[in-house]
Amino acid sequence: MSAPQTSTGAERSNVDLMSDCVHCGFCLPACPTYTSWGDEMDSPRGRIDLMKGLHDGVIQMDDTVVAHFDSCLGCMGCMTACPSGVRYDLLIESTRAQIETTYQRPAADTLFRKLIFRLFPYPKRLRLAALPLRLYVRTGLQSMIRGSGMLRLLPDRLAQIDALAPPIATEASLAEFYSAQTASPRLRVAMIAGCVQRVFFPNVNEATIRVLTAEGCDVVVPKLQGCCGALSLHSGRIDEAKGFAARLISAFEGEQVDAIIINAAGCGSALKEYGHLFADDEVMRERANAFVAKVRDINEFLAQLTPIAPRYPLQRRVAYHDACHLAHAQGIRSQPRELLSSIPGLTLCEIPHGDQCCGSAGTYNLFEPESAIEIGERKVNNVLSTHPDILASANPGCTLQIQSLLRKRNITLCAAHPIEILDASISRRELA
Repeated sequence: MSAPQTSTGAERSNVDLMSDCVHCGFCLPACPTYTSWGDEMDSPRGRIDLMKGLHDGVIQMDDTVVAHFDSCLGCMGCMTACPSGVRYDLLIESTRAQIETTYQRPAADTLFRKLIFRLFPYPKRLRLAALPLRLYVRTGLQSMIRGSGMLRLLPDRLAQIDALAPPIATEASLAEFYSAQTASPRLRVAMIAGCVQRVFFPNVNEATIRVLTAEGCDVVVPKLQGCCGALSLHSGRIDEAKGFAARLISAFEGEQVDAIIINAAGCGSALKEYGHLFADDEVMRERANAFVAKVRDINEFLAQLTPIAPRYPLQRRVAYHDACHLAHAQGIRSQPRELLSSIPGLTLCEIPHGDQCCGSAGTYNLFEPESAIEIGERKVNNVLSTHPDILASANPGCTLQIQSLLRKRNITLCAAHPIEILDASISRRELA
């Protein structure tokens, strides 16, 4: 299996990276915020102009400038569209780090961001938060409040938290080892359980383990693993991201495995950036690169592994949503489609403009709810145009975002990770 490509541009200055942009405009139709508003400063090349202005001292990091950077989803659709290979991902992360260290946000914004970053990257805290949320949902209080219109009285960000809240599944504790279901194991792999994934979508981890063991893999789930740092990294909280990354690397270093499996697109994108994250630390960079060399998205891994588990028919229409951090950031597009297409009876539906963001983008739909909803409504319209039975999404944030907008329309659509759909075929399980 080939190793993921290391981050090009890691040793180039931001000035050099900005100079790669030739202002051709290919990024404009690929940018969700430019599509929404038609404002040059809310396009990738416009934001790069702002970055140059900050570097040259022509403009200051004021409220208006920060708002243009905050409105960027970090979806990386521009990178796919760019013929010049501009590393916009490195530029926006660097700029967001600059914002976090030099700009004083309003008190309410600062408090809300602290709440999010002190909760979501910590699975134990998320579990505690899930307890009252489960009661809120199961007692019918959530339905009553949603139906009463009371949420319209709340600030947009707080109302958005309720809108995104999923049904709370019962989380099964994961064992540290699962044996291959074959006479002898083909490979030994380790699985990253995630934060939001393990608390709100435990069924995805369980399906991942079942499929891997059915395909002849021993699966290790290191007990001491925590957050990968994706939310922090993509929000410019670099020191925090480094801390999470270093602890995760340590949790997996002692495992003798052929691959490290991740089943959440945003997390996978961050994991593959670890070498760049530790570019200024020689010791950690070597450890990070050794870790990254084994990281595989579950779709990527299975597409490279000759299947041995039989697939049983699944007569369903499946609309596959390209998660941005899978398609644009990692370049993984064909593999999930190949896996789904291998299921007898399944009809794979291509979503119009499927590579456009759904508006989730990590914490974006919490921090920029109005823009996220506008972008998400376009995605939902395109999903529904395919008349699917199932929405397939390889990222928990995308699933939460699209489902919340479907609920607003009183539409129920089964949503599942591609690995859950494959598991349903292999294990002959029912999908909701």
